[in-house]
Amino acid sequence: MSTDRKQAILVLGATGYVGKRLIPHLLEAGYRVRAAGRSVGKLKTSFWSNHPLIEFISCDVLDASSLEKACEGCSAVYYLVHSMSPGQKDFAETDRKAAANMVKAAEKAGLERVIYLAGLGEEGKDLSKHLKSRREVEEILKRGKVPATILRAAMIIGSGSASFEILRYLVDRLPLMITPRWVSTESQPIAIRNVLYYLVGCLRVTETIGQTLDIGGNEILTYRKLMEIYAEEAKLRKRFVIPVPVLTPRLSSYWIHLVTPIHASIARPLAEGLRNKVIVKDIRILGLIPQRLLTAKEAIRLALDENQYYLSEPDAGKPLRPCEWSYPDDSPWAGGLVFEEKRSVSLDLPPAEVWKPISQIGGETGWYYADWLWKFRGWIDQVLGGVGMRKGRTGGPLKSGNTIDFWRIERTEPEKELSLVAEMKLPGLALLHFGILQKADGKTELTQTARFIPRGLAGILYWYLLYPFHHLIFNGMIQGIVKHVKK
Repeated sequence: MSTDRKQAILVLGATGYVGKRLIPHLLEAGYRVRAAGRSVGKLKTSFWSNHPLIEFISCDVLDASSLEKACEGCSAVYYLVHSMSPGQKDFAETDRKAAANMVKAAEKAGLERVIYLAGLGEEGKDLSKHLKSRREVEEILKRGKVPATILRAAMIIGSGSASFEILRYLVDRLPLMITPRWVSTESQPIAIRNVLYYLVGCLRVTETIGQTLDIGGNEILTYRKLMEIYAEEAKLRKRFVIPVPVLTPRLSSYWIHLVTPIHASIARPLAEGLRNKVIVKDIRILGLIPQRLLTAKEAIRLALDENQYYLSEPDAGKPLRPCEWSYPDDSPWAGGLVFEEKRSVSLDLPPAEVWKPISQIGGETGWYYADWLWKFRGWIDQVLGGVGMRKGRTGGPLKSGNTIDFWRIERTEPEKELSLVAEMKLPGLALLHFGILQKADGKTELTQTARFIPRGLAGILYWYLLYPFHHLIFNGMIQGIVKHVKK
């Protein structure tokens, strides 16, 4: 018999990468979910916080009493907790204490099962501290009276996953990489979508109770090959990788910390784990919970499709996104680098009046500030073989798919918004969005947002080199629009 859906499923680590993506899948499957974290306020900012089947509880796994309270009335718990974070001196010891508390709380509450997401990796003295800690937690959970289901995974591919973000930033920022020998170590990465399907499936498939199961994608790849696949999907030039034997995992973790925004306390144990071969040895899960496994290329492509969010939902707050994308409350480094210039102004006018200059922008009207700079940029683009500064609009009135000079209209709604994407030759994706919102006090707020999603190191350099001009142009533009409105 599968888990009773009338009883709550406790998710510990609900604000973590996997936890916050697992919860909406459990809710969609009809389970009552109790989301636990140290900050209930943070939990309530999630897009699923108003779902009728969700409840929240404050819990610290190092506080036995709060953990016991969180388990009361639940049938199962997803234990998605680890202590590998900035400021944590000994994450392994902390994880041991937390796991021991979990065993006691599960037994006291009479839970039916514990489900834990662990890490692949062959036993032995060379097992990294990070993977060894995951294995210790496994053993502690399995020694308890409540049956534990252990799923062991290698790298999880998806925006927000620390392992994937390290891959992203390294390949994006370094056309040439001098790397340790671990770039040739084999692994079996898995898409976050497949991980979530397995996790939810464990609740309905009783044969998984008390089992330790390997989960992975359908390919065995080296880290070097993953770099090549990422570069191809991100439309970057071929990356040159030079492995050297003297670069140790510890040294490479500092190198990762230098190149990426991911803290060394997270990068170091992950980098040390890359020396371990992490491939699936036990394939029973394929028969127990069958599904189509995404290739690494497909998973990376889905993660990189997050750029579409900026095209279609630039100011939507916290929308329901695909699990492969970053979420608004993920770590600051999740989702890659996005440069943004955002300005707002409040006007004592109705939306129709504020919309008028927006609807006339470009072409003969111009861009309300330094039109000669816009024309010069268009001329440069034309010299480089781009579309240049086309005159005016195609197709008459504002409509999705039409063009304004070297911009294409992605989306527009009269008196509410205009979203543009640049079609000139750029080392990245450039977007310009105007939003109009009537506020409760009767005033109208005009928001102008310019975003640039760089493609590789060239895109980053492009933004910083032209930032003074961007700042000048976009600041002058909104001021020019305001002057035009007040005429």
